[in-house]
Amino acid sequence: HSMKRTAVGSTFAVITILLATGPLRAQQPSYASQVLPIDSQVTVGTLDNGLHYLIRVNRRPEARAELRLVVKAGSVLEDDDQLGLAHFVEHMAFNGTEHFAKQELVDYMESIGMRLGPHVNAYTSFDETVYMLTIPTDTAEVVAKAFQVLEDWAHLQSFDADEIEKERGVVVEEWRLGRGAGARMLDKQFPIIFRDSRYADRLPIGKKETLETFDHTVLKRFYADWYRPDLMAVIAVGDFDSAEIEELIKRHFSRLVAPGNPRPREMYDVPDHEETLFAIAS
Repeated sequence: HSMKRTAVGSTFAVITILLATGPLRAQQPSYASQVLPIDSQVTVGTLDNGLHYLIRVNRRPEARAELRLVVKAGSVLEDDDQLGLAHFVEHMAFNGTEHFAKQELVDYMESIGMRLGPHVNAYTSFDETVYMLTIPTDTAEVVAKAFQVLEDWAHLQSFDADEIEKERGVVVEEWRLGRGAGARMLDKQFPIIFRDSRYADRLPIGKKETLETFDHTVLKRFYADWYRPDLMAVIAVGDFDSAEIEELIKRHFSRLVAPGNPRPREMYDVPDHEETLFAIAS
């Protein structure tokens, strides 16, 4: 992967040449059969509904904890009428849940000294969606409420019709801001990098046409299909009592109901190729 930048007056031309070589099995050992051991200081468990959790006590910084709700579902699982809606669901988590109506969630977080972005955030990728909280742990009430937030994100999002319509413009603007030279080069490169794979057609930002026109039921279908306990993990690392955190996880996340006939969560690969592939973008 080589990049050359050339200054022409006040204009910069960026020329990127990408090479995708063939299989590297001969040069690299296979690690597929090896199991990475778990740190003995990490408490690991699985609830009856299939949800996994990992807890690690970490005393510095003091009175702080990092919480994560990890959903093993991202844009690669979108149906053809859902391009961009894995990311849209993530946005809707901040626009109303059963216990935090509309702006209340962000207002509450800010009231305890947290800010949207540095301390309250989320991201959507091809294979996962991750919700993130950084919280103070010196007050039991705050810690308990943080786990209520995670639970709400997991299965109690509201999907208020007015909020969905408002959020269309926000997500379309994210799409628009991302359509610079870098994105236009990736448009040329991804079909080569991900050739013959579903990943080539499932960028997390999605399609503008879909974001502007999708029916609300299509958005809710993604949430119903993939936000379920067997595809979730809760991670807690910080200055706290491990047993108390484990009890909070069990209390909140045992309420999630595993579907009786879950949609199969397929794993998609990127096929090998013998020949050298290339993309040239300028």
